[in-house]
Amino acid sequence: MNHLKIQKNTYRLGIDLGGTKIEVRVLDEKKRSVFCKRVPTPADDYDAILLLLCNLVFEAETAVGQKLAIGIGTPGAISPRSGLLRNSNTICMNGRAFKEDFERQLQRSVHIQNDANCFALSEAIHGAGQNHAVVFGIIIGTGTGAGLVVNEQLINGPNAITGEWGHNPLPWHREQDGNPRCFCGQQACIETFISGQGLAANFYRTYGVALSSEQIVAQARLKDNHCKKAMTKYFDQMARALAHVINVIDPDVIVLGGGMSNVGEIYQQVPKQLAKYVFSDYVETPLLPATHGDASGVIGAAFLSVD
Repeated sequence: MNHLKIQKNTYRLGIDLGGTKIEVRVLDEKKRSVFCKRVPTPADDYDAILLLLCNLVFEAETAVGQKLAIGIGTPGAISPRSGLLRNSNTICMNGRAFKEDFERQLQRSVHIQNDANCFALSEAIHGAGQNHAVVFGIIIGTGTGAGLVVNEQLINGPNAITGEWGHNPLPWHREQDGNPRCFCGQQACIETFISGQGLAANFYRTYGVALSSEQIVAQARLKDNHCKKAMTKYFDQMARALAHVINVIDPDVIVLGGGMSNVGEIYQQVPKQLAKYVFSDYVETPLLPATHGDASGVIGAAFLSVD
């Protein structure tokens, strides 16, 4: 039993619950990390995940000597209607009353948001989107997710799906794009083209060669013709996908995170192509890499706990 008392306006505790790792981090009042720990996720065991999360919380609180308010980011989202987690790539968590179960074990309330929302919040408050009113934060990794922050406040929506732009169809679709099926059950979703897995899968469909997204990028830089063509196509698909966001929201900045955000050529090539698709006579929307890298999710989760 944890007998520490909650003290407000001092430390913030965030948890990033990923499919492969769990990270817990405590920030002080100046947003500096004073405790951090990462452990593998027992991805096939729901009860083990709950137990591990509780133990990590108690360990962090013992380290700082305070009982803390808690924010947690997880793939998927809590359904406003059923209260159950949905759309998580940690399959054992889907259909479970995760928030209720976690709060019961901790014996206190917690703040839970989609991991892409946490990413966007982190970068809006204390990252690449700082000082911008409207921030669209995108994670482009194994999959694709996004969050929208306006004046440092998350926009969640009545269905809790604001930012799920990756499950809209690729705009200005062409025959040469193909129609890959998405895990969500639809075809030609943006995620199936611009995620790391999407790039690799499309390369295999086109050339019959199995390469990872990292290998495709590396060999394109070495002037491999097939890989260069694949990346040229990728940059155009990314521009179409982002132009769709700009046409609908017109954010002050778009911030990219996840593995594909480390491809530096994106920030040179994609902005050049946006004008072909954005419904404007000019495009000034900055496209920026995340400041905090893969720590953005856990930092954003910590900001959820602020009253």
